[in-house]
Amino acid sequence: MPLVTARRGGLVDQVIDQLRSAITGGEWPVGGRIPPESELAASLEVGRNTVREAVRALAHGGLLEVRQGDGTYVRATTELSGALRTLCGPELREVLEVRRTLEVEAARMAAARRTDADVAGLRAALAERDRAVAAVAERGRRGERPDAADLERAARADTDFHVAVVRCAGNSLLVELYRGVVEAVADSVKTTMPGTAGTEDDISHTGIVEAIADGDVDRAAREAGDFLDRLIAGRPAGPDRATGPGTGPRPTD
Repeated sequence: MPLVTARRGGLVDQVIDQLRSAITGGEWPVGGRIPPESELAASLEVGRNTVREAVRALAHGGLLEVRQGDGTYVRATTELSGALRTLCGPELREVLEVRRTLEVEAARMAAARRTDADVAGLRAALAERDRAVAAVAERGRRGERPDAADLERAARADTDFHVAVVRCAGNSLLVELYRGVVEAVADSVKTTMPGTAGTEDDISHTGIVEAIADGDVDRAAREAGDFLDRLIAGRPAGPDRATGPGTGPRPTD
């Protein structure tokens, strides 16, 4: 949506709200560069210092990343997602563990609460996900690196499928929590998918959908957790994370 002219009073807060809306609404996608400061100032009819303060605030919140000499880029769509990216950094295992915590319980709740419309939506999301993953797998079978656009599309379709599962749980707070990790989830998918798509380790989500459709809460939770357990097992924790902060080898008696 187009930015509207900021009103007098609380200009910085108003600009923050409008920039945030452009981010969360998808006008500025994650990874994309936002318009330059001068253009934003002209669009909003505010001073460049006001825009600069707003951008600084959103960067502090993790939504934007200012790259000196290159511009400002969208880093996340929510403060929670930005915080998770900062906290987890490159630790894929930690992202996978958070995913497992949320997705297993979501699948359990979805199996107990799903409607016929929910199941139809899950099947459609799964079909879209499988088509996108098949394109990545085909390149892998030919011994080629996956096309960046194909991988992005597959990661987004896979993430959309998992979001659909969480929505079926019928818990709005859980949906909001999961939305906070969506970018981290998509990043984890892009990292793990090229090594599994089209191989014997390829991950099928048909079992999750069928368990939810059957109303089998235990099987749904198991299906949701099993594939993530496999991915986590392939990412051993470092020494510090394996033992926990402040712990070390136990003294011998």
